[in-house]
Amino acid sequence: MKLDKIDIRILAELQKNGRISNVELAELVNLSPSPCLMRVKKLQSEGFITGYSAQIDVGKLGQTLTVFTEITLRNHRPIDFSRFLTTVGKIDAVVECHLVSGGYDYLVKFVTAGISEYQAIIERLIELDIGIDKYFTFVVLKSPIVKSHVPLDSIFTA
Repeated sequence: MKLDKIDIRILAELQKNGRISNVELAELVNLSPSPCLMRVKKLQSEGFITGYSAQIDVGKLGQTLTVFTEITLRNHRPIDFSRFLTTVGKIDAVVECHLVSGGYDYLVKFVTAGISEYQAIIERLIELDIGIDKYFTFVVLKSPIVKSHVPLDSIFTA
């Protein structure tokens, strides 16, 4: 499916407000409601829209700790990456995991109840011997800018 400017505007509006009504969305993208709904359904069926969720302010729920961890694996065979990802993917506190270029292999974002919970997770990963060579921990003190949407209009030209 080739996206046009209207599809991009629909995606941009939906990522800002996934609960917007179809009528409101249609107005924002200059379509009538029926064609707008058809486009949204097509974007969903083609996998451009993968789901909808609520954004939670976890800070209001109580004490939390966000940690970014650089992880380097001992070996770099496909099986080593797979073993690492399978194990890390099962940890609820892991909210993001990125394979990156540079001086380490993965950048992992953890959200935990505190430093002791984070340390217990890291110790468990080391004990499991899933190929971690070294890791560096960066505790988030404050997050002054957090966006839940990407700038579709500027990165995609139809």
